[in-house]
Amino acid sequence: MQYGFVLPGGDARQVAEAAREAEAAGWDGFFIADCVWGVDPWVSLTAAAMLTERIRLGTMLTPVSRRRPWTLASQTATLDNLSHGRVILAVGLGALDTGFAAFGEETDRKTRAELMDEGLAIIAGLWHGQPFTFEGKHYHVRETTFYPPEPPVQQPRIPIWVVGVWPRAKSMDRVARWDGLLPDKLDAAGQRVNYTPEDLRAMGAYLAERRPADAAPIDIIVEGETPGDDLTAAQAKLQPMRAAGATWWLESRWGDGRDEEAWQRLRQGPPRGE
Repeated sequence: MQYGFVLPGGDARQVAEAAREAEAAGWDGFFIADCVWGVDPWVSLTAAAMLTERIRLGTMLTPVSRRRPWTLASQTATLDNLSHGRVILAVGLGALDTGFAAFGEETDRKTRAELMDEGLAIIAGLWHGQPFTFEGKHYHVRETTFYPPEPPVQQPRIPIWVVGVWPRAKSMDRVARWDGLLPDKLDAAGQRVNYTPEDLRAMGAYLAERRPADAAPIDIIVEGETPGDDLTAAQAKLQPMRAAGATWWLESRWGDGRDEEAWQRLRQGPPRGE
């Protein structure tokens, strides 16, 4: 299992310093929010890349529907080159209560899903290089040779982690086309509920059946909080998820990025014990 830390907030300078401390503390990944309005995550992660050498860098998470896919493809490819191949792109529909309606962003769930599917196809296509064209319901891209950027360092592409809502087939089938599962679960009434290790195991089996035979194993990413001063308790919490197939743990303490508790947990390092 690999271990990432999600910094709940902070400006670009704080993000860069936190990434440096996270790397020194032994975390494998460092992630920040991607807000409708706020500190730009890709500028912040660029600052973080300049102060680190090993740690993976990404958002948690980017709603593709409110990003121009060619801009997001440019930002991620640029950062992947700058960081020598350390970017992870985590995506989903996003939480509407973060300001979608206030800024005129698309709020219809079906439309946002369509924009994400088309957007991801465009991003992966542009990463692959020219010639590239795309004709969809929402986006139309014609081939251009105007200063195409260098492709990402990571091949065949920067890893894309996608939210998958269990047991909805359309959502899970989307995940199967990409590189990582950010699991979520709805009950029979359509209400969000906590997933269990048994759910994770079922999700992993579902995805394995639907991925190409030559595809690499998919990452399964779970998140939450562990005590930084009690490794035994932390491992007891993680072991069932690891046994069910989870490959990443993200220590997520949402709130104020200046919260000293979050910084203290970051400095305590990941709950390794395998």
